[in-house]
Amino acid sequence: MSRFYSVKDNTVENRLFLNRIIAAFMVIILLTSALVVRLIYLQIVGHEHYASMAKSNSVKIVPLVPTRGIIYDRQGKVLAENTPSYSLELIPEQISNIDDTLQKLQKLLAIPDEKIELYQKQRKRQKRFTSTPLLLNMNDEELAKFAVVRPYFPGVDIHTQLVRHYPYADLAAHVIGYVGRINEAELKELPVSEYRGNTHIGKLGIESSYEKELHGKTGYAEIETNVQARSLHTLSETDPDPGANLYLTLDIDLQKTAYDALENYNGAAVAIDIKTGGVLTFVSRPGFDPNPFVVGISNEAYQALQMSDNQPLYNRALRGLYPPGSTIKPFIALAGLEYDAISAPQKLFCPGYYQLPGVSHKYRDWRKGGHGSVNLNEAITQSCDVYFYRLAATLGIDRIHEFLQKFGFGEKTGIDLVGEKPGLLPSREWKNEQKNRAWYPGETLITGIGQGYHQVTPLQLATATATLANKGNIVTPFLVDKIVGAHDTKPGPEIHKGVIPLTLKNIGDIIAAMVNVVHSDRGTAKSIGRNINYQIAGKTGTAQVFNIKQNAKYNENDIDFKLRDHALFIAFAPADDPEIAVAVIAENGGHGGSVAAPIAAKVIKQFLKDRQKAQP
Repeated sequence: MSRFYSVKDNTVENRLFLNRIIAAFMVIILLTSALVVRLIYLQIVGHEHYASMAKSNSVKIVPLVPTRGIIYDRQGKVLAENTPSYSLELIPEQISNIDDTLQKLQKLLAIPDEKIELYQKQRKRQKRFTSTPLLLNMNDEELAKFAVVRPYFPGVDIHTQLVRHYPYADLAAHVIGYVGRINEAELKELPVSEYRGNTHIGKLGIESSYEKELHGKTGYAEIETNVQARSLHTLSETDPDPGANLYLTLDIDLQKTAYDALENYNGAAVAIDIKTGGVLTFVSRPGFDPNPFVVGISNEAYQALQMSDNQPLYNRALRGLYPPGSTIKPFIALAGLEYDAISAPQKLFCPGYYQLPGVSHKYRDWRKGGHGSVNLNEAITQSCDVYFYRLAATLGIDRIHEFLQKFGFGEKTGIDLVGEKPGLLPSREWKNEQKNRAWYPGETLITGIGQGYHQVTPLQLATATATLANKGNIVTPFLVDKIVGAHDTKPGPEIHKGVIPLTLKNIGDIIAAMVNVVHSDRGTAKSIGRNINYQIAGKTGTAQVFNIKQNAKYNENDIDFKLRDHALFIAFAPADDPEIAVAVIAENGGHGGSVAAPIAAKVIKQFLKDRQKAQP
């Protein structure tokens, strides 16, 4: 049997081993080179970037929220302030059984389930060592109850913070507005740097319109933290700039007079300082208490406000739309004079109705038997409808629209509040666009007495009245008189000024007629002209809520209260040197002379009395 023996090739083996050594050495060189290059990049090229990242891991930027500015009325009375509020806050890390603790606190302080649920949601978004509020705006009873058992609740404590408060509650809610929690939609629109750490923002009224000024400028602190993001100590601070304080033209005492005077009527009362345009009263009744909105109003309470037939959340002064009724007649009469469609002495006959040529329909006067022959002064004084039917037919809708538009009807006044409605001033073009129908002569007639499509806001009506009293010098209403910041004081909004070219003789005729409305024996508002040493120029109005059939009779005692006519009144005083203009709308009040005029008179008399006292 043969045997085979292998013979080693030392040369080949040595070559293979050498090649492996060389390959390993090359790999080591490559890896070392890569490591050196990376170290060079980290230490030199990317040093600034990575040093910044390392610092951000150890330094936390904490926003310092500025104190919100205070809102004052024209006399310096506080309308919106920041008051201390106590909140119950929990630190989950320090509580052994969070659910058990919540149950005990809920039973002790009668905390609603919805607040427990809200806390649970907020807690899950925070670190376990972060203090999270459970109960805001605690009252004295709640504070006392918790103080007794405080030692038995580790990780639970009372914290103090500033909360917005409105001392006049519903009296000025629609004009001042309120602040509320920032929602998700607002959060997307707000500048992150300024609102980081903020929980509230202005929602309505001045609080919303002047949010930027009231908010101030957010500061920040650099806090060194550990790897768990716990704060160790403060490295530096940049103090926040507090929000600016706003001083309004509003007179809260006069506001209360107007609000109380409306009594049981829903409606609005707007008064304007004619010489400046500053709004003195801005009443919408009923109002609502804005304070619950700050800390979070309950769903039940909010639904009650929304579902109320009286609509307390509806800003009637700014957004309420009403037919102007006979308050439009002085403007129609002035248009007739300016366009030479009629002269002041010219008389027109009123048999109690008016008919268009060839039409059987009768457009009725408010006085069944008519007023007989009346001139312009008598027509305004007695509010003769037939006179204005005839005048409107002579003017035509095109000239009526052109003239009323000069006084701001159908347009926003430009007041420094968000959400204003422009009203509606009808025209041929408007009806064609909106209704796809032609304009009819009968529609011109009812426009001449402030009915039909024409709609105004109380603010718009007061502004037009102020411009009329100012003899055509346009009055632009505003609310903020000055803005007092941490570093400077600025005036309120820029006021638009303009002049409506009018004949002074014609304006004088209109004002004389409006004076007779209040001070003559046949005036429709004669009850308010007694026992005063100056003259008030005014005009009553009644606006229909529903149309009455041709031969039907209107008896307010036989219909539902909500279907009764609205009562309106516009006025300015003193008539020879006007200082204040007022517009009042009392919903379902019936008669402007007996309901709306006394409300306006109370405002005018108090304003002029206070003004006289203030003069040296």
